[in-house]
Amino acid sequence: MKDKLILLTLAGALALTGCDRNLTIVNPNQVTTESFWKTDADALAGVNAVYSTTHRGGISRWMPFYYIIRSDEGRSQSPATDIVNNMDQFLIIDYNYGNAYAVWNDNYIGVNRANQVIDNVSTITMDATLKQRYLGEAKFLRAMYYYHLVTLFGNVPLVLNTPVVGDKPTSATIAQVWAQIETDLNEAAAALPTTYSTADLGRATKGAAYGLLARAYLQQKKYTEALTPLQWLADGEGKSVYALVPNYRDNFLISTENNRESVFEWQFQINPAEFTDDDSQTPNQNYGTSVSQFFGPSGIGWSDGEAQRWVTREFNERTTTGARDPRLEASFLFDSTDVRGPAFSPIYGQTFLQRYGADNKRVWFRKFQNDHWKNEEGYRSPNNWRYIRYADVLLMYAEALNATGKTTQAYAYVDQVRQRAGLARLSVAKPGLTQAQFLTQLKHERVTELSGEGWRWNDLARWGDLGPEIANRDPAFSTFVRGKSELLPIPQLDRDLNPNLVQNPNY
Repeated sequence: MKDKLILLTLAGALALTGCDRNLTIVNPNQVTTESFWKTDADALAGVNAVYSTTHRGGISRWMPFYYIIRSDEGRSQSPATDIVNNMDQFLIIDYNYGNAYAVWNDNYIGVNRANQVIDNVSTITMDATLKQRYLGEAKFLRAMYYYHLVTLFGNVPLVLNTPVVGDKPTSATIAQVWAQIETDLNEAAAALPTTYSTADLGRATKGAAYGLLARAYLQQKKYTEALTPLQWLADGEGKSVYALVPNYRDNFLISTENNRESVFEWQFQINPAEFTDDDSQTPNQNYGTSVSQFFGPSGIGWSDGEAQRWVTREFNERTTTGARDPRLEASFLFDSTDVRGPAFSPIYGQTFLQRYGADNKRVWFRKFQNDHWKNEEGYRSPNNWRYIRYADVLLMYAEALNATGKTTQAYAYVDQVRQRAGLARLSVAKPGLTQAQFLTQLKHERVTELSGEGWRWNDLARWGDLGPEIANRDPAFSTFVRGKSELLPIPQLDRDLNPNLVQNPNY
């Protein structure tokens, strides 16, 4: 093989030296920017490419590690020490760490694809309403990718046009990135429809834009501004579109995707039969997500990421009928997924006792796994990632109302979430909470409703709860350094190529 590679390299070099260096021949079979952006079909293909960026490993596999495992609800006991050090214990010494770079790179691929749509679709002669919708979708997705970048990396370059060779953008401030996210989402909300036909299920809607806009405002503690999009979703037009589904676990099964609780979800599919289900980065094989393989329980998946035991103890409140909170069973695989214990707790076709014995105390996230329809995991799971759920919208609305002095009004939205789980209304169980007490309660409500869905890190950051003091429930935080560990380092590879990029503090 090595000899063949050498011969090919020599042949290529000889061919190049025999050519006129100034000769430029256009390949008539190669699609170029000038030849592509001509029709509405081109516009659709371009927009679809922006969506498909979520299939890339940096987003669908590694980004959940930084949002879930790096937070206090997750941990890693992986034999791969690079995952443990860099993605759990804040011991980052390699500023080009591959998994972090994949997150950075793939989100910027999404930004670049969105920029190409925004730059080029506006010049295509096509139906005006459809054109505005495509531009709105691209702006929503660009805002989503920048949301990831700003919350993980902070002062990132703000690239808003298709780049050309030689571009060296400067680092933007965090405030500038947030401002652009707000602009994109407001413009997207104005252009996007409230609903789609079945053929376009999964595309960004007005509600999705408002949901992400509310999240962006909330993360900046702009609680008053967050009320407007949240009111549209919870009390306005969105109330006729979205609702909590009766069965909580239906939010995580492949048979009940895109239900009424889904405000926006990333669409994944099972691979065609002719493709393999291994970890090769073969083009056109990215139909699914590999997060379930890497979060899969020991002996099922790689078990590189799992849950902390303390999270299961948050589900300590009984329902109005005296039963256990049903969200616990839907959220975790552990020795008590079934309330009767290891001998009854199902885990991929066996009981927990059969697989791990009676004394194993490890806990794995169940959401987005595939134990409901098969007894193993793989690299291309078809289980959609529910990016924004209506339950999250209701809890965000309650937080914004409470933060703006409307605690009494906030109760109603927490009540909806609790009642779906069979719990007593908070307005009955704990009436008259002060603003501070209500926030403390809301922190608990977000754990029991949203654990393992990727929002815990940003919740902790927003509340000012990131720090060594939470090492009592996650020992990894003993190595957390304030003023540094809140953000990941800007990749040194990019800084070497672009001296205009500024490294994050204390790296």
